[in-house]
Amino acid sequence: MEISDVKIYPMQKDGKVKALVSIILADSLAIHGIKIIEGKNGLFVAMPSRKTKNDEYKDIVHPTNNELRQKIQSKILEAYQG
Repeated sequence: MEISDVKIYPMQKDGKVKALVSIILADSLAIHGIKIIEGKNGLFVAMPSRKTKNDEYKDIVHPTNNELRQKIQSKILEAYQG
């Protein structure tokens, strides 16, 4: 699946979340609310999620295979690191 566009919105304050991201897939589907997070092992991409009543986070949108997940993460981090 083609990633048509990546828009990076850097965070203005210090913290673990470094940027919010919106992507467009195949010029047809927009996904907003993706986060770039600074973790113990470096930057990673977190898909949009919501907090449940049990204080767990559940993805709202996510790739159904590892190949697409890696493609999305690579494209987003490449755009972020510029």
